Amino acid sequence: MTIHRPGRPGDLPDPGLLWARWALNAVVRATTAAEQEGVHRTGVWIDAEGLHLDDCGCTWWTFSRMGEGRYVLFGEDESSACKWHEPPVDMLAGGPGWLPYEELRDRLSGCELGCVYWYEDGAWARAPYPGDLDDDGLDCGMSRFVERGEALGLLADLVAYDRPAAEILMGAAEEGRLTPDLLAAHVVAEDRGDPDLPAMVRALRMSGLDRAAAEGQLQP
Repeated sequence: MTIHRPGRPGDLPDPGLLWARWALNAVVRATTAAEQEGVHRTGVWIDAEGLHLDDCGCTWWTFSRMGEGRYVLFGEDESSACKWHEPPVDMLAGGPGWLPYEELRDRLSGCELGCVYWYEDGAWARAPYPGDLDDDGLDCGMSRFVERGEALGLLADLVAYDRPAAEILMGAAEEGRLTPDLLAAHVVAEDRGDPDLPAMVRALRMSGLDRAAAEGQLQP
């Protein structure tokens, strides 16, 4: 799957797949120490707002569920030309009423927003772009999760036996059957020591990648 420059709504996969690949990376990287960093947190993680990516330099992104069948993806990569275009691109044009406008407008006022995509009624959408816009940053920012091979590569240093373990975890995440037992069996810490399983399980519960457990929590 190829992401155009600038990105097109059709470049993004089903939001469930994008969520699974991103969330798996957040789960296997979760640590108790990182949870305590608050607003200064970097890397890949999940919290009550959704999924996050921040490399503390070139790119940051947030991906949030906004209700049944609705998602919003927004952020910035340094490659985005939207805010530098003359006139600046109205990245909120045509957006539905349920977008998190307070945060998006705050980001816009601080020149911190590179693009916004939203999903509802079974399709991705974004604001219209001028024909001479070179890039909106979607490719550089999101190809790591859109491209399955790249998402697998992100796991290489965090799984017990490289590609086979990454495939096992990715398949389980995409099918909604990622469990604490699978994490314990296949994940190692970056220093090759024991991973922070309690933190990973907390992230797993927020992610919804273990659908059986999530459905069980809803039972009376």
